[in-house]
Amino acid sequence: MKKQPYDYSGFSLRRLNEPRFAHVKLLGGWIAYFCMYFITENLIPASRCHPIHCWLDDMIPFNELFAIFYVGWYFLCFGSLAYTFFYDVPRFKKLQTFIMITQAVAMLCYILWPSRQDLRPAVFPRQNILTDLVAFIYSFDTNTGVCPSLHAAYSLGILSVGLKDQDLAPGWKFALSVFVVMVCLAVCFVKQHSALDVLAALPVCVFAELMVYGKDYWAPRLSGKIA
Repeated sequence: MKKQPYDYSGFSLRRLNEPRFAHVKLLGGWIAYFCMYFITENLIPASRCHPIHCWLDDMIPFNELFAIFYVGWYFLCFGSLAYTFFYDVPRFKKLQTFIMITQAVAMLCYILWPSRQDLRPAVFPRQNILTDLVAFIYSFDTNTGVCPSLHAAYSLGILSVGLKDQDLAPGWKFALSVFVVMVCLAVCFVKQHSALDVLAALPVCVFAELMVYGKDYWAPRLSGKIA
C-alpha cells in the first residue's frame, strides 16, 4: 500500500515542542555532528593520529569502479532520511536516532583515539572520470578520523530500518542489502578506509541496534512472545 505523506501543514519553529512536530528536532543531530566533524578534521593534526592498517588492506587493490557505490552512499543516506521524514515518521525517528548514536560513538573515538589511514595511492593506476571523482573526494575528505567507518555504520543502520519495514517488497530489501554490502566494500577499494574501520563499525552498529530496537523489537522476539 502506498504511504501517504506526513502532514507538515502549519509547521513553524515555535511548534517544535508539539508532539506532532517534535521529531523535527532530531535533525539538530546533524548540526552537532558537523561541529564535531570540524573539530576532528581541523584541530587534530594527522601526526597525532594512529595509523590503521591490516594485512587485508594489502590484498585489496585500488579500484575506481567502487567510487560509484561510494558516491551512491550519499544518495542512499539523503534519500532514506528524506523519504522516512516525509512518508514514515516512526521509521525516521528510528533511523535518525540510530545514526546519531553511531555519530556520537564515532566522534568519541576520533577525539579520544584519533585515527588515520595511509592507504591512498600516490598515483592512480589509470586516468579516467572515476579516478578524477576519487581525487575530488580525497580533496575534501581527509584520511583522518576513520575508525570506525561512518560510511559503513550509516549504511548498516539504513539496512536495519529497511529490513524491518513490512511494506518494503522483498526485492527492494534484497537490492538494499546488496547495495549496503557494496558500500562497505567500496570504502576499502577506493582506499578511504582500512578493512579494520569497517569491522570496527560492526560493534558500534550492534550497540545502536540494541539502543533503538532492543526493547520493542528484539526483546519480544528473543523471549518468544512474537506469534
